[in-house]
Amino acid sequence: MRKIWDIHGGVHPPENKAQSLGRGIIQAGIPPVLVHPLSQHIGAPAAPIVEVGQRVLKGQMIAEAAGFVSVPVHAGSSGTVAAIEHREIPHPSGLLAPCVVIETDGKDEWIDHQGIADYTTLDKPALINVIRNAGIAGMGGAGFPSAVKLSTRDDAVIDTLIINGTECEPYITADDILMRERADQIIAGVKILQHLIQPTEQTLIGVEDNKPEGIAALRAAAQGSNIEVVVFPTKYPSGGEKQLIQILTGREVPSGGLPADVGIVCQNIGTTVAIHRAVHYGEPLISRITTVTGDACTAPGNFEVLLGTPVEHLLKLGGFQQDNCIRLVMGGPMMGFTLRDTSVPVVKTTNCLLAPTKKELPPPPPAQACIRCGMCAEACPVSLLPQQMYWFARGKEYEKLEDHNLFDCIECGACSYACPSNIPLVQYYRASKAEIRKQQQEKVKSEHAKARFEARQLRIEREEAEKEARRKARQEAAKKKAAAGKDPVKAAQEKATTSAVDPAQAAIEKAMAKRSGAAPAETKDEKLAR
Repeated sequence: MRKIWDIHGGVHPPENKAQSLGRGIIQAGIPPVLVHPLSQHIGAPAAPIVEVGQRVLKGQMIAEAAGFVSVPVHAGSSGTVAAIEHREIPHPSGLLAPCVVIETDGKDEWIDHQGIADYTTLDKPALINVIRNAGIAGMGGAGFPSAVKLSTRDDAVIDTLIINGTECEPYITADDILMRERADQIIAGVKILQHLIQPTEQTLIGVEDNKPEGIAALRAAAQGSNIEVVVFPTKYPSGGEKQLIQILTGREVPSGGLPADVGIVCQNIGTTVAIHRAVHYGEPLISRITTVTGDACTAPGNFEVLLGTPVEHLLKLGGFQQDNCIRLVMGGPMMGFTLRDTSVPVVKTTNCLLAPTKKELPPPPPAQACIRCGMCAEACPVSLLPQQMYWFARGKEYEKLEDHNLFDCIECGACSYACPSNIPLVQYYRASKAEIRKQQQEKVKSEHAKARFEARQLRIEREEAEKEARRKARQEAAKKKAAAGKDPVKAAQEKATTSAVDPAQAAIEKAMAKRSGAAPAETKDEKLAR
């Protein structure tokens, strides 16, 4: 029997997953408008390659990757590009960002596409390029570009491939329903990843024990393969990448390190299915499974929704009752964020829309003074010191925060959940991270500006030196020419005559001699006066 390790800390909030599992995957249909943000992932935003008024087809690339850590964006359905403009996107900041807006025509016409008959004939770069061009980013977390994650160095030995089916956050069941209904597609995607990664030892699918139907479906689909479905006790946040690695292998990813540093590559269940669709059918990532749940929804469930679909369209399908909803959350109650506007679109990382009532998710009571109980430190799955970090965050001591490994914080909210003083600890950490990133960006800009200024000064000095050299060269040439063309006796007579008739020139020569410290020569008039 496989050994299971435990992680430090963790909490056990109410799961509330049954509400959305009463029916299977439901098709959300085609909304009148699709809004495609150019940034739905970590890294550089995509760059639009379509124009306003242009007709596009389903699956057509409308924005290309703008760098190595970037992914393209594809049209969710056929229609006309109505605008390329800044709109509010689903993000905790609530800021505007560039989006491609498509008015759908209802025809849902696909662009010509086909899968790869035998992907094993492709080398690793070619297969990764297929995944990159399909616009696939992590669908269970921050949205890291999958092609980058899979581009392991040739000299890096990967012994373990892990597929994350934990889905530990309350309410969310998008991965659970995928395991129940599309386990064969998950296994097909895992086999593609095995071919890419070539794990030398094992391939594991980690699932919490609160998903018995999904576990049974996965095990049935994995029969006859070397893919092992590993079940472990439910605890939040076991679904964190580093936490899952520790649970399944006992290895700890070092601070600031990556799973590849300990010989592991980890992918999400939903991402695995997207890779399968891209390779076997040539379909880019244009849809995903999203959970719509909460007591303010009369018809909760899991919907297959086109990316770019306005949230309000999806909420209608879930029977959303706005008057009963205290606040609309994208994501789960632990790591999600409040949406201010239901016109924002579903993006690649939208795994849940939570519409709770006031009774279900009451407003947090006012924060009290920290009583130094240490419960936050006991709950932290990364073994940080949340209490100390809280004081540094309040004091804006950002260097000390970095020394205390602030960026190892996965923002799971376990510390806030455990805090008896109701202090919103995670909000302090998020704000501090944002400020540190801002300062780092400003520092980089300042260094670039300094480098440009210094380069400009060097250029100006070089140009001045070149000018001076040319001037001196002209002077020397003029002197040589004058010396070569005049009789010495005649030149002396002309000079004496000039001194006698040009007192201004004599005064200038006298002043120059005085400045150099030499005794000035007497003029003819001065000699006569003497």
